Amino acid sequence: MNLRLSDLSACFEGVIPSIIATASADGMPNISYLSHVVRVDEEHVALSNQFFAKTAANVRANPKVTLIVVDGFTGDQFLLDIGFVRSVDAGALFDKIARQLKASSAQVGMSDVMRLRSADIFRVHGIEKVPSPVETAPPMTGRAPVSLPALSEAVKAIEGKAEADEIIESLLCGVQHVLGYDNALVLIHDNHRGCLTTTGSIGYERSGLGSEIAGSEGLIGAAATSGQTIKVSDMSRVRRFGEAIGLEADGAENVTRIVAFPQLPTAMSQIAVPMTVRGTVTGVLFVESTERLAFREEDEAALEILVGQAARALRASEQEAAAAELKPVVSLSEPATAGREVRVVHHRFDDSVFVDGAYIVKGVAGTLLRLMLDWHLSDGRSEFTNREMRLAAGARMPEIKDNLETRLLLLRRRLEEKQAPIRLVRVGRGRVKLEAEGPLTLDATAGDYP
Repeated sequence: MNLRLSDLSACFEGVIPSIIATASADGMPNISYLSHVVRVDEEHVALSNQFFAKTAANVRANPKVTLIVVDGFTGDQFLLDIGFVRSVDAGALFDKIARQLKASSAQVGMSDVMRLRSADIFRVHGIEKVPSPVETAPPMTGRAPVSLPALSEAVKAIEGKAEADEIIESLLCGVQHVLGYDNALVLIHDNHRGCLTTTGSIGYERSGLGSEIAGSEGLIGAAATSGQTIKVSDMSRVRRFGEAIGLEADGAENVTRIVAFPQLPTAMSQIAVPMTVRGTVTGVLFVESTERLAFREEDEAALEILVGQAARALRASEQEAAAAELKPVVSLSEPATAGREVRVVHHRFDDSVFVDGAYIVKGVAGTLLRLMLDWHLSDGRSEFTNREMRLAAGARMPEIKDNLETRLLLLRRRLEEKQAPIRLVRVGRGRVKLEAEGPLTLDATAGDYP
């Protein structure tokens, strides 16, 4: 049986370290482990060069090398006869390996140590399966291939949605129903605060809506900064991302203004897919699985198709909402709301808002609620347009351009999730209405920095 590199795809997931055997010019052998081996095409592989000075010296002196790679599913070993071609320290291939190395090493707190020096490219002259003295595991039958008709329907479903909440829900439904993954998050990029904020969620005990990831942190941050899909295929030896947050009780949010990032303690595989429109990353889809080697090449491709459609749909939604804001809302005095007083506190230093002592949200979403309350209390109205909020928020935050719809969505969902006595209701394209269970009061100075 003639083996091809594409037949060995499970060997290049970094689950089981590969072994490289080299020899010096005088024939002295040396064996080392490799963290990353990447299939470049059907004739070449690229090896990560991080620490091994002896291996590197041997390769330069004697380019004939033997490589052993291991199938992460079955344990089968394959012997590759390879020859050194060249070393690269820049370019797309180098960047791809460096990103993957950084993402996986960040899980164990070694991102500053595990730095890629170069990617060494080798031509594969032969592939041989190593006989095993014991019976290896049977090949994984795996899940059914991605259904193209189902993928097409999911793309059409996203395309047919006009509102941000519908688009995000359709994306998450596509991940679940087309690919069979039950744990996923949509994080939207917040340029003003330099972070990504969880705006959609499925499969977690705690939704994590409003939780934040620093713009360059871990797998999600690496995908956002690079604009490339990044995955980790075996979490068994690494620390779960976000584990150090350790926030469990709702009361902790009221003290820290931090929403705990959702946890899947048994996660074995993770993938982060950037949402990109015309070269600009607007968010990230993050998916987890309890299976090792869960995300196949075709899964990556399908996720990128779904995410690309969702990113374009969200951009179109933002533009259409702005275009619909042509008729201004007439300022009408509304009768005072009966019921108990609802107290809202806004802290200007981080734009966090609390309703009856419960933390809701911060950042731009907090500013938007503050603006609506100001207008409600001064003008007696409860309906507002995206346009007036964008203009008012932009006066203080010049970076505010897009994603107003997703920020209003986050605000609405957080109010619902916290069962707050305030609701945000969409009443038309680019228009929302503020509803409350009683008369509203706003304390916009408590806790502010001088």
